[in-house]
Amino acid sequence: MNKTNLLRASLALVAAAFGVSHLSADVVETKSGARIIGKVSKIDGGTVVVATDYAGSISIKQSEVTSITTDAPVAVRLASGTRIDGKVSAGGSAGAVQVSGADGTISTTVDKVAASWTAGAKDPQLAALDRGWAYEANVDVAGKSGNKSQLGTSAGLRATLAGIQDKLAFYTAYDRQVTDGKKSADQFKAGSDYQSNFSGKNSWYVRDEGGFDRIKDVQFYNVAAFGLGYDLIKAPKQTLTGRAGLSFRTENYKSPFTTDVNSAGLDFGLAHTLQMDNASLVNRLSIVPSFDDFANYRATHESFLELPLANPSWKLRFGLANDYNSKPGKGVDKMDTGYFTRLVLNWK
Repeated sequence: MNKTNLLRASLALVAAAFGVSHLSADVVETKSGARIIGKVSKIDGGTVVVATDYAGSISIKQSEVTSITTDAPVAVRLASGTRIDGKVSAGGSAGAVQVSGADGTISTTVDKVAASWTAGAKDPQLAALDRGWAYEANVDVAGKSGNKSQLGTSAGLRATLAGIQDKLAFYTAYDRQVTDGKKSADQFKAGSDYQSNFSGKNSWYVRDEGGFDRIKDVQFYNVAAFGLGYDLIKAPKQTLTGRAGLSFRTENYKSPFTTDVNSAGLDFGLAHTLQMDNASLVNRLSIVPSFDDFANYRATHESFLELPLANPSWKLRFGLANDYNSKPGKGVDKMDTGYFTRLVLNWK
């Protein structure tokens, strides 16, 4: 074969390969005449998302799309609720499409396609209704020797069962600090929290937490509460929920000179989460005043920033926690503040 023929053969192979790559791609055409070639990853909320090699993911308004063609089967749900898995091809007129699967062919229009996703997979709308357990374990150990000796350990566990309408959480944590042979922290807590969204941004909740804090002379404490919540912010990556309700607070002190607390009261709380690209921020605040004496109340606060490691199941958590008791035991400060860096493992 001479050089000319060799060159022609090479060009033919390149052209064939180029043609195959286009034949094996999905095509989306718009009213403006644009022709986007790539992979239709999903249709959701009036947006067609196309993954391309040249521009990443492109989001197109579904109302601007006149034609969709896929080279492989996809799952399609129509506005009527009908679902079919099959290849999508252009219809005979602008805006018309056909979905051809094992059960036959459906002719419809682009505007009547409510959603699409990977063929054979569960409908995302139904998957969102599923409840699922998620687990978290965290631990940190800090020590020092020399002029001063110090050893601090803390550990916690959390299990959350969440669905689209409600969330149930169980949690427990222990913190112990020893400096020069003297305890500076010895605290344990365990609790549960259930929230149900019954209408839009409105919810009701019930919670209970108990434990001890030996440094604060608290042999046993418990706060049981229920009430209503409202989502001040409810967005895909950020939520801010306010709570107000009734509570019953118990605090038993070791010292006979400190009056125990056994009183009904109010319960106020704020819970905030913000999901960023490579981090998440969490803020929690709770205030429980007693009916017997509104000047006698307990306030707890926790804020932390969480950064993922190379394995996203592992994270580093940096934060602080405040525990304020307006009428603490004898010789105990009202405010107790802790700073922490923790290693966190999440799994499902």
